[in-house]
Formats: sequence, structure tokens, C-alpha cells
Amino acid sequence: MSNISIFGLGYVGAVSLACLADNGHHLIGVDVNPLKADIINQGRSPIIEAGLNELMKKGVDSGSIHAIMDSREAVHSTELSIICVGTPSNSNGSLDLNYVEKVAQEIGRALADKKEYHVVILRSTVLPGTTEELLIPTLEQASGKKCGVDFGVCFNPEFLREGTSIKDFYNPPFTVIGAEDGKVAEVVQDLYGALEAPLRVTCIRVAEMIKYTCNTFHALKVTFANEIGNICKEGGIDSHKVMEIFCLDTKLNLSPYYLKPGFAFGGSCLPKDLRALTYLSRHYDLDLPVLESILPSNERQVDRAYRLVTQAGSKKVGVLGFSFKAGTDDLRESPIVELIERLIGKGYEIQVYDRNVSLANLHGANRAYIEKEIPHIAQLMCDTVETVIEGSDVIVIGNNSPEFQNIQTRYNGRHVTIDLVRIAGEKTSTEQYQGICW
Repeated sequence: MSNISIFGLGYVGAVSLACLADNGHHLIGVDVNPLKADIINQGRSPIIEAGLNELMKKGVDSGSIHAIMDSREAVHSTELSIICVGTPSNSNGSLDLNYVEKVAQEIGRALADKKEYHVVILRSTVLPGTTEELLIPTLEQASGKKCGVDFGVCFNPEFLREGTSIKDFYNPPFTVIGAEDGKVAEVVQDLYGALEAPLRVTCIRVAEMIKYTCNTFHALKVTFANEIGNICKEGGIDSHKVMEIFCLDTKLNLSPYYLKPGFAFGGSCLPKDLRALTYLSRHYDLDLPVLESILPSNERQVDRAYRLVTQAGSKKVGVLGFSFKAGTDDLRESPIVELIERLIGKGYEIQVYDRNVSLANLHGANRAYIEKEIPHIAQLMCDTVETVIEGSDVIVIGNNSPEFQNIQTRYNGRHVTIDLVRIAGEKTSTEQYQGICW
């Protein structure tokens, strides 16, 4: 059992207070509003949420919950402090972090004369960098102590939906703990030990970014479904039946398959079908910003790859893998081919290699496509990886064919790698290695 103080008794704070108490911990709630403290101490919830009144009363009656306004008392009476204050939007879309900063100052002042080690957990939704650039410096300045030595800090995002928050607390999609200190991570893990959900300990900035990634994707899904629905209505099609069948596909549609950051999409299907659907929407005089922005956004990823190559500083570029997908010979609308053509147009010396793309072995549509549409690229094709490496200073990894794994071990040290598929695993960008978006 832990003694925990929660700062901010709004939606997230009140739910966390009641649920953690129900799990056997002792909770002190802290809020600047005396009315919220009074309501909680009477065994009631300060917010409307199904089942929360009952949990709050249970906690107060058992002595597991009480609320105060004294930050110092709360910090000195507990081992962990959880910050759940609001982070409302400013008029320009940025976050108002005044509440986070003020609470951090109060906790820091309380830590100044506390001898015991204390853990501060930020649960408020904040942009990446806030914990390290605002919370920790504020705590250190106010306390005169050092993070990682005298106290610990972590970021622990919440995934509570209004109306189902208690259920969500006990059945989260996952639990994420962002901490640079293993000791802190272990302390926070103990709070969620009884939950049957995947738990991931990661760095603070990844944990901060997760919440925004989830919510943005949820917003995208709603808008995508609405735009598909608008097309369906104009065509006399049952949109709910379409999406019901769409959601049956958990191999591609509702899966991790297309959710790995990397290069642009291509091939004979996705670009063609997207153009056809947006053409249909225009035929119906529909304005569908999400669907209409997909191809331009895809083009921006090709632009990004082009900039990375040009910034590498050499005109000798080798491309390994230029079919739109590893294990295929399909070059139709391959974004790698588009990248190669841009570089050729700017005077770059290009060599390309793809085991699956060889004029001697190609037949039918793919051979006709090369001979008719991109015959100049056929002249640049090499028979081996080594030939490309020897003749290039910059190596572009265009698909994730297994033969390109550990490709950098075959260099002589002068090469710059532009990785469009994360062939190098968890490697991050350096002067000699550039991932397109990692």
C-alpha cells in the first residue's frame, strides 16, 4: 500500500483518487477549490461520472480518502504525488501550462525540507518536452534539490473516457510509464500491478507523445468514417454496413500493419483507388478535406526523402531496393522511382539495385512499364549490391529486403545512409545515418 497525494481534483484527478483508494492505497486529494475538497470529504464526487459517487463514499468511509488544500502537508504525508491539473488551450493552440507550473512550485517548496525520497508523477496531458523542460527545472528550482538524486519524476498518461472512466481505469488499452530512472519506474509500476493490460516503460518524451498520437488517430478515424459516409449517402449506399464489414479486417484495416512510420505508399492499387474515390466525391460536389489531403501528404514524404539525399553532400547516390514493396517486381507508381527521377533531373549520378527487378526476368506489364515509362532507369540497374556501394557515396535503402540488413557493415566508412524503411532497427539518426522520420 502506498500513500499518494493527487493534485487537481477535476475529471482525471477525482477518478484516479477513487480508483487508487479502491485498490488499497491511502489517498490525499489536493485542490485550490475548497468546495471540491468539502464535497469529497462528504463522500461525494465533484464530477458526474457513473459509479464514482459510490467509490468515493467507500474510500472516505474507510479512511482511505480525504481532501485538503495544503500542498506541504500532502507532500510530507505521502511518498508519491500525482499531478492531474488541467492544461487548457491558448488561443493559438498552444497549451496553458500555468497550473502545471504552479503545482510544481508548490510541490518543490514542500520537498525543500522533506528528507525522504519522493516521486512526482505527471498525468496531465502535455506536449513532448514539458516534463524535462518545465516540470523538472521548476521542481529543482523550488526545492533546491536534484531530480534523480533527491526525488524522482515520471510521466504517466491517462486514457480515461468520460462516461466509462472507471471501467477504463481498470481495463486500459495499455499502461505507459515514461521514466529515465529505473527506480522511479518500479515505484509507479507497483500502482498498476493488478491491472491486466500491457505495460510499457519508455523514455519520457515517448510517453508524452503517446497520448497525442492516440487522440489524433481517434479524431482521424471519426473524420475518415464521416467522409466515407458522406460519399455513401450520395451514392445510395448503407455507410454503416460498409464500415461494419471494413472493421472485420483485423489483418490490415484495424492492425499495426500500415502504422509504421517510413516512406510514401505506392503500387498499382492505393494511389489509383484513392484518386478514383476523390474523383467520385467531386462528382457528388462533396468537400472531403481528409481524403483529398492524403495524396498531397504522401508527396510530401517523397519531398522529405529528396531533401535528405541532397543534404548528404554528394552527387553519387546508390539506391538499394526500388520496387514499391520488398519481394515484388512492381514499379508502378513506386515512390522510390519518383525519387530516383527527381535526382536524375538534378544531375545526380545514380546506380540502382533490386534483386527482384531485372529486365532479363521481367515479363508482361512490369517489363512494358519499364521499357515505356522509365527506360532511363533501366540503364542504371546494377547486378550486385557491391557494385552500387563501390560507385556511391550516399546509399538510399528503398525497401526492407533481408539482403539489406546490416548493410552498413559492408561500407568503407565514407558512405551516408538514407534509410526509408528502418532497416537498421532502433538506430537513430546521426551524421552518417539518416532515418526518414526517426
